[in-house]
Amino acid sequence: MIGYIDSEQKCPICKSGFQDNLRDGLVCPNHPECRATRFRVKFGRKVCKRFKRYEPAYRFLNGLRYKKDEGTFDHRDYKKDNPFGFENLALKYLKVKEREVKRKSYNNLANYLNRAIIVWGNSNIKTLGYAEIEDFLLTQKTKFGEFVSDKTRSNMCSALHDFWKWLKKRRIITVQQFPDFPEVSFQLGWRKIVDKETQEDIIDEVYRISHHINIKVWLGIKWLSTYISMRPGEMLGLKESDIDTKIGALIIPHPKEKEPKLIYLLDEDIELIESIPRGMPHLPFFRHEKGVSGVTPGEKFGDRYLWKWWKKACANLRIEGVDLYGGTRHSTTTALSKVMSKEEIKGGSLHKTNKAFERYMQSKSADAMKVYKKASELTGKKARIIKLKKTANEN
Repeated sequence: MIGYIDSEQKCPICKSGFQDNLRDGLVCPNHPECRATRFRVKFGRKVCKRFKRYEPAYRFLNGLRYKKDEGTFDHRDYKKDNPFGFENLALKYLKVKEREVKRKSYNNLANYLNRAIIVWGNSNIKTLGYAEIEDFLLTQKTKFGEFVSDKTRSNMCSALHDFWKWLKKRRIITVQQFPDFPEVSFQLGWRKIVDKETQEDIIDEVYRISHHINIKVWLGIKWLSTYISMRPGEMLGLKESDIDTKIGALIIPHPKEKEPKLIYLLDEDIELIESIPRGMPHLPFFRHEKGVSGVTPGEKFGDRYLWKWWKKACANLRIEGVDLYGGTRHSTTTALSKVMSKEEIKGGSLHKTNKAFERYMQSKSADAMKVYKKASELTGKKARIIKLKKTANEN
């Protein structure tokens, strides 16, 4: 049979090598009373492991032979650097993902995998299956000691599943070694929405309390309620160079869908943009102005900046429980469903193109423009046009 147990020690009397008696140890063939106290299992040319006792060495050798017979033996499982260790592989995976995903997504992924490292350490990846994954997910808690939400557990499960898919692509594991994953169901909470008239009242209040500080606060919230194919993060990430009034569109090069898209503007918004002083191409379009305390001039709006103004306007109007996303995009989509078909709304909800050059050559999307136009007409109010003069010290 393949594999054997030997020792580097020699008989202290005759200097002969010890031989395995296949029962309880290594003995000298000439002096049976002399026995080895250190043992070494060799299995092929790539596995060699040392033991201080014969019994565990014998069990280890038999285990290798069993795996060889059933076809699951892999010499890499027994390397000193533990190439199949969960922690080693997870850290390598994070280095790959750090270059591929956005910082926020990476931070979430690192949090999930570091939690798993605490539980599994450098356990062999092939020993982790459905039971271990389910136990891990069911025991995760927040920093306050409460169990994480079903949505968070679902995100963790999805992150681990993607990690195992990466292992399979790297041929670290085979298809047969890919574990089953628990099904983690969850139900998202409902966002409170408002009718279009109430939405317009809130936006008008935003204009009243913020236009003398920075007109783009009102403009950003107005756009979120009109251009339902644009997410808040995409909008706040716009630079001056991403707003092209010649083709009448906002250019979003790296949206969530990972394909470049255009948000075509209504004529009233093109006119409005042209009336606002512009800055250098590299500057964020939604940036803080000079003379405002607590902010840095030229710095991009923070993720919660528009939300703060929205909440102020809602408080002034005594409207409670309506967040920015629910009060703009969700409320508009709900209102549109009463006057447009599902297919029409879907057609105007997202733009996709295959080549960057085609972004500038394609004509305006009829579906999108129809949706945006209808969104701006739901209240029957005339669009507000801002006329501002450029100043000499404008960035």
